[in-house]
Amino acid sequence: MTSQKKATVVSSSVAAVLTLIKLVIGFASGSVAVLASAVDSVLDMFVSIFNYFAISKSEKPADKTFNYGRGKIEALASVIEGTIITISGLFLLYQAVKKAILGEVSQYLDISIYVMIISIIITISLVTYLNIIAKKTNSMVIKADALHYKTDVFSNLAVLISLLLVTFTGYEIIDVFVGGGIAIYIIYSAYELIHEGVLVLLDRAVDENLVEKIEEIIKANDKVNTYHLLKTREASNQTFVEVHLVFDCLITLMDAHRASDSIENKIKKLDEKREWIINIHMDPYDDFKMNDLHH
Repeated sequence: MTSQKKATVVSSSVAAVLTLIKLVIGFASGSVAVLASAVDSVLDMFVSIFNYFAISKSEKPADKTFNYGRGKIEALASVIEGTIITISGLFLLYQAVKKAILGEVSQYLDISIYVMIISIIITISLVTYLNIIAKKTNSMVIKADALHYKTDVFSNLAVLISLLLVTFTGYEIIDVFVGGGIAIYIIYSAYELIHEGVLVLLDRAVDENLVEKIEEIIKANDKVNTYHLLKTREASNQTFVEVHLVFDCLITLMDAHRASDSIENKIKKLDEKREWIINIHMDPYDDFKMNDLHH
């Protein structure tokens, strides 16, 4: 089992435990804030399970049907995850408004406080673990999972503060405001997941600084006269690079190939954690300018 899959198994297991505890306490206490955290944990569990299958599919090698592999499944998973989080945020906002209107009163606040403290400790440990795996694998799904659970740390902390304030002041409106605030924060945090996933699905170029480094490597090779049609994109931990290199028309194919190999190897060393898929087209003259004239 790969480290990405292990990470999703760990996160889904943790979410399952937190879900069970929070749901029991949330419904028993009547606290919107605790219930909000419980619903978020339910979604965490299902999202982590979904991520496991997304990673399993994305790790399959390229074949006759999917020539470039299935890396974009991770981006699709990120968009779906963000959408689910948004829906959960809207549901929690509804619960907060409902409690404010009906004037419901929270119970079992002391037990709820202990549950949230334990939840915070467990979630912080999980975020630390997921961040380590995300840096190691450069997986979009794991990054999304880490970001998601990071928002949980803040929301759980807000719930804890809310419960303490309600306990000492008796003002239930605090629970309503905190629960509603968490709901809005959850919706806001989901935007980044959806935005990033959509950009990958639309084949956005890699980071501008990385593109500049690739260009510097190409320009530094004295065998290359010029270049054009440099294109980059990402999918999962794969980075695709395409470029046309223009050589002297009298250069041997062997020398041009060696120069291309040298450029390819240097590009791969820019970030050895990435899986680079580089396609170099060798031109004997700058046909890019000629094509522009024809068009």
